Amino acid sequence: MTALPETSARPGRHDFIGIGLGPFNLGLACLTEPLDELDGVFLESKPGFDWHSGMFLEGAHLQTPFLSDLVTLADPTSPYSFLNYLKQSGRLYAFYIRENFYPLRTEYNDYCRWAAGQLTNVRFNSPVAEVTYQEADKLYTVRTASGQSYRAPRLVLGTGTPPYVPEACADLGGDVLHNSRYLDHREKLLGKKSITIVGSGQSAAEIYHDLLGGIDTHGYRLDWVTRSPRFFPLDYTKLTLEMTSPEYADYFHALPEATRHRLEKQQKPLFKGIDGALIDEIHELLYRKSLSGPVPTRLLTNSALRSASYDEVSGTYTLGLRQQEQERDFELSTEGLVLATGYEYRVPEFLEPVRERLRFDSSGRFDVARNYAVDVTGAGVFLQNAAVHTHSVTSPDLGMGAYRNSCILREILGREVHPVEKSIAFQEFGAPGGTA
Repeated sequence: MTALPETSARPGRHDFIGIGLGPFNLGLACLTEPLDELDGVFLESKPGFDWHSGMFLEGAHLQTPFLSDLVTLADPTSPYSFLNYLKQSGRLYAFYIRENFYPLRTEYNDYCRWAAGQLTNVRFNSPVAEVTYQEADKLYTVRTASGQSYRAPRLVLGTGTPPYVPEACADLGGDVLHNSRYLDHREKLLGKKSITIVGSGQSAAEIYHDLLGGIDTHGYRLDWVTRSPRFFPLDYTKLTLEMTSPEYADYFHALPEATRHRLEKQQKPLFKGIDGALIDEIHELLYRKSLSGPVPTRLLTNSALRSASYDEVSGTYTLGLRQQEQERDFELSTEGLVLATGYEYRVPEFLEPVRERLRFDSSGRFDVARNYAVDVTGAGVFLQNAAVHTHSVTSPDLGMGAYRNSCILREILGREVHPVEKSIAFQEFGAPGGTA
């Protein structure tokens, strides 16, 4: 079976409506499909599933193992598992012999497309235009750009986090690009005399490594700039991984809002760091290239982007930077500019008509309840991802997606379809109760 296009959908009342189809809502769709007692529909603006295809660099892989697929950690028997995808694709033994349990990024995207193609509850080409609420029947009405309407008492928001562009680079002009579009513009970049990458996460490192490999062939100068004090590796040690646990989500969510916001900034390296092996590969590549002479590249840390301008005549950008520890300002000129500046959640405009039904914190972000609800009833609108400020590193972690979906299904149905783990960590995160 293939996902039904919107034109064949039969508008009517559903138990819930999922808006957006990234990995998290796709996982919920897979877990919902076999449940005869639950009627959910998922609306996606794109014509098909697509997840960060602009960063499908050769050899790039997930930073979580295959068990963090769409369904396995909720339902290991699901036909939508990554292992079943491999079996149906004739690659299960090859993956086993590979003995590397981190799927390639292109492979994971293909797996998600395979899963989506079997679902009947997904409507592609269905951009949402407006969401309204009718108090009389206590239903949300979701209208798409083409005029289709869907009604349900609950929503699950999975629109993802759009690319973040620093204020200094807003409306900059030229061909500056966010890393999410890197592969689409890579060939044009290779023709530049100089290229600068701004950012210090995994995407920035992958792009730097890719461009460093061709620096001799194409003859450009390559700079990598970050405001971070160093190129932080992703902390993947076991006791740190226990922070992606129900216990830590409980602990973090119960902290005062100000404390959570402070910790949010401190914890970014826990989920935005660079794969340690990639850092070593970059250093090894720099070392090998340096044997024949100086490499035309610079890695600049502690350098915050303060301003940016573009000269159309010369086709160059001038970046105003500040070395934060030395408190010294300097400039950098470059023809190519890649912003590997991450993603930042924005409340979708289509929710404006129901804004009074949603809860926000003092920073204007969703006030996400422990059960992932963001509405005033605490049981009507649920949020996928975009909750680092309330649920810490468990929010973006692919491995916690199945757990969150199990919780959302429990809230919708009033019972546990899939057992929801409550205690998996060896460590305690809060002060012990009683007398030690």
